[in-house]
This record gives sequence, structure tokens and C-alpha cells, in this order.
Amino acid sequence: MTTDFATSTETATERARRALSRISEVDRPEVWITLRDADDILADAAAVDARVAAGESLPLAGLVVAVKDNVDVAGLPTTAGCPEFAYTPQTTASGISRLLDAGAVVLGKTNLDQFATGLVGTRSPYGAVRCAWDPGRVSGGSSSGSAAAVGLGIADIGIGTDTAGSGRVPAALHGLVGIKATLGVIPTHGVVPACVDYDCLTVFAESLDLATHAAAVMAVPDERDPRSRAWPADVRLAAPSRIRIAVPRPEDLTALCTEYRDAFDATVRDARRSGIEITEVDISPLLDAATLLYDGALVAERYAAVGKFLETDRAGADPTVAAIVASAARPAAHELVSDLDSLIRTRAYARVLLDGFDGLLLPTTTEHPTIAAVQDDPVGINRRMGTYTNFCNLLDMAAVAVPGVATSEGHPFGVMVVVPGFDDQVAVDIAARLTGVEAPQFVDAGVELGVFGAHLRGQPLHFQLEDIGARFSEQVYTSDSYRLMALNTTPPKPGLVRHSAGEGAAIVGELFRVSEAGLGRFLAALPAPMTLTSVELSDGRWVVGFGCTHDASADAVDITGFGGWVAYTTS
Repeated sequence: MTTDFATSTETATERARRALSRISEVDRPEVWITLRDADDILADAAAVDARVAAGESLPLAGLVVAVKDNVDVAGLPTTAGCPEFAYTPQTTASGISRLLDAGAVVLGKTNLDQFATGLVGTRSPYGAVRCAWDPGRVSGGSSSGSAAAVGLGIADIGIGTDTAGSGRVPAALHGLVGIKATLGVIPTHGVVPACVDYDCLTVFAESLDLATHAAAVMAVPDERDPRSRAWPADVRLAAPSRIRIAVPRPEDLTALCTEYRDAFDATVRDARRSGIEITEVDISPLLDAATLLYDGALVAERYAAVGKFLETDRAGADPTVAAIVASAARPAAHELVSDLDSLIRTRAYARVLLDGFDGLLLPTTTEHPTIAAVQDDPVGINRRMGTYTNFCNLLDMAAVAVPGVATSEGHPFGVMVVVPGFDDQVAVDIAARLTGVEAPQFVDAGVELGVFGAHLRGQPLHFQLEDIGARFSEQVYTSDSYRLMALNTTPPKPGLVRHSAGEGAAIVGELFRVSEAGLGRFLAALPAPMTLTSVELSDGRWVVGFGCTHDASADAVDITGFGGWVAYTTS
């Protein structure tokens, strides 16, 4: 990642001072469980400034981070929202370490629904976290403090976790972006487990660009996390230019409050107007699978994480959380096997359901309740708020939460782009289309491929690149060692022929990034007389590109003077 989010006019120290001033200004102590001393924050910021002055490239230089307090930061207590659980780690979670390496500065550890069990942000002995823009409403959980810190304008980046929706629901309630990557892509080393097989480390930010780049910095496999995964060889690196998304049928949206239903319909209408193709599908099996996370035997993972600890009748245990975890000791082994079988069957359904679509667009949550309402009904409201988020990790899917059309009262409303596992970049690209911004790069994988003819954008064979999920990088020129030949083929296409330096011309083309498996598929289907070879660019780089066999160029027309294929075909 080369994007630099640090402004050229603001030092890390200045940014840290601004964050500290904002903390004092908003006076929301419930956001934090451990807020670092100002001197320590400023010392870290000064160290970042020194690194920048020494010439280091730090894409996140001086940006300030709020870390959910079930994620380890060396030297700071990790409580998971329970005072008696606290310990002080010697090492920092791998995802946070990578943010620090990129120049970020940690402000402190934030409040959460205890043991990351909840979607409301009120289940904490450290106090209910109030919504940034309406203190009478919940902030959303379990990553309540991290989202509120960003929503209040304190932190640039909020780090949360997401098992049932905790990295997405608070984003929706605050009008933020929430990135929940495919399971294992961002390692969970240094994270207190909730349901260890379904936990994710997540990112909140005000912009899709920053959230995506922060997540990309963190998305490096770590052998200390046995569930960590690398991008596969066939990972898709872009959504197609013609996007098709599925949306729920009306009968699958009955959980939404009236304001959210209207806002979702308006968001879908906007998506259609932007050129996205929309089709209604039956998501009821996915919604049924979502209930397994708390109402089925899978909840046993929560008991495995902290059940023994809570059995000792801890004074700091939240009653609702303690009851949920205690109940998780009861499912029998055969019930767990049955639920796992149900998940496998639903994953197969989801694959078939989304075949031919680039993603699924859903409302992120169902409503934005008041703190008083949640106190009156702590379980029922929480369960309803996870209607559209709970199944995602169970089915090994990725999601990007972004603001949708605001409610009729002008309040934030959020939607999610949900995709199969490892299609994270496709989700980011669709989210960018929905929000009208340029799509940032999340997946840092693949190889560069230069094209100079019929595979250029707008040309008849470009669809072959879209079929393998290729991502446009930049316009390029060859060195002056190439001549461009119009070959005698159907459809017409050119061939690059290398000569000695200065015996050709700079030929314009386009550079794409393609997955390794995609390039292999491309090569396997390449018809004669085309070849893939190394092509020298005008800046000295060598990339994989198209050439042609020597005999094919013998009866071809030399079109080098046009400088490129498009100029020749339109002449």
C-alpha cells in the first residue's frame, strides 16, 4: 500500500494533541477502559515524527487508534470488559503491531460488551457506551467504545472484533465504514476469544479509503494464529464493471423498523440508478443459520472461551453475559454435530444462491434503540439487531459495512455488502460504487499483466480479464524496442514484436493485476499465434505481456506509427 494518510501539514505530535483535546472536549469517559497517559501518547507521536524525518515511508504516520479492550497492546491491561479478568500482555496483537509499524499511535483501550458478547454496547461494568451523536441511544456493540471514539472525532481508526456483527452494527449506528474481512485474513493473535472459530479483528473509520488501507496493513498471515489464512491463488482482485447484486425479498425484511425499511428501499433505488443490477433472492436459509450462533449448540464456543472463569461467580460479570455463557455449557456433542452439518448445508445453499451475483446487499441492523429500551429488554433487542449479521462468519463470508441513505429523520442508516470468503476486494469495490468514491485496494496479491490490444478496457476481449477478476492499475508504455503488428486473426488483434533498442516505438497499453491462478487460466486458454512473455516498459520495469510467434508477424501489417491499438482501430 502506497497511500499516505498523514497530511503534509500536520505532524504526528500535532495530531495526537488534537485527539487529546477532543477527548477532554467531548467528556465521554465510558468510551475508555484504559486511556494512556498524555505524555506516553505524545512520546510515541514524537517517535513517529522522527521516523518520518529519517526518511521512513509510513502510510499511517501519526493517525491515532482506539483499540477494543479484548485485543492485546503490550504494557496495557486487557480486561475484555471484566475487571477480574484483567492481565497485562507482554506482546501486542499482530494486527495492532502492523498498524504501529505503519506509523499509527495507540490512544488507549476501549469499552465493549463484556467478553464481546452483545451488539448493544451496554453490557459492561465500565458503563453503557452512549452513541456519539445521541447520548440517549446505544452505540452498538460489542465494539462500542472503538466505534464511538471514531464517531466522536477522537480516533482516526477504531479496532474492534466481530463474531456476530460487532464490527458492523456500531458502524451502521454511527454512519461509519466497518471492514469485516474473511475469517483468518487478519490474524486474531492477541485477541481474547469469544467464539474462536468465528472471531475476526475489524476496522472502523470515517472513510472507505482509510478503513480499507488500515485493514490491508493488518492482513498478513501470522503463524501464531493457527486459523490465519493467506489470500488464495485464485483471489479476485476487482469487481466487474457491470455489477450484479442480490437483495432480500420483502418477506425477509420484516425485522426492520419502519424507518430502516424505508431507508433500505431508498438505498436499493440509488444503487439501481448508479447502474447496479438488482435481483431479489430468498435469504431465509441464511437467516435461519444466523440463529445457530446464540440459540444453537455453537454457543458452546463461548463457554469454552470464558465459561470456567465465569463459573466462579465473578462480581464484575455482566448478568446477561454470564447467563448466555452459562447456558452454553448445556448443548450435547450430537447437537453440535447437527448444527455443524446445518452450516455446511447452508454454505452450499449460499454458493448456489449467489452464483451469478457479485455480492449480497443487506441492511446492517434492524433499528437504533435507546439505552433505556435495551435495559428493559436486553436479550430480545440484541437478538433482533443481529438478524442480518449473525450468519456471516458462520458461513465463512466477508462483509463491508457502509452508510446507506439516511432515515427520514436524517439519522444514519447502514448497509452491508456481503460476499463469499476471499472476495473481500469485490465487496470493497461494490461498497465504493454504492457510496460514490474511488475503490481502494485491499487485496495485495497477484502479478502484473500488460495488455496492448483487444484486452484493453473497452475492447472486445476485455471481458476475459474481468472474468478472472483482474484489477486495472495504470496506463503504461513499452520501451522503444517494440513494433506493433496488426495480425491476420479473428477477431483482429495486435502482436508486440521486440527489436533492438531504438528500432521500435513506445506503444501505449494498460497494466492490470491478476491472480496467479487467473493468469494460469489466461495462459491455458491463449489461442495461437499469441504468446505471453516479458515486456519491457518505458520506465525500465519488466512485466508479463502479450507477444506473438515469429511466423504470425510475417504477413502482419506494421502499425507501430499509430502508437497503439486503439489509435489504429479508430483511425
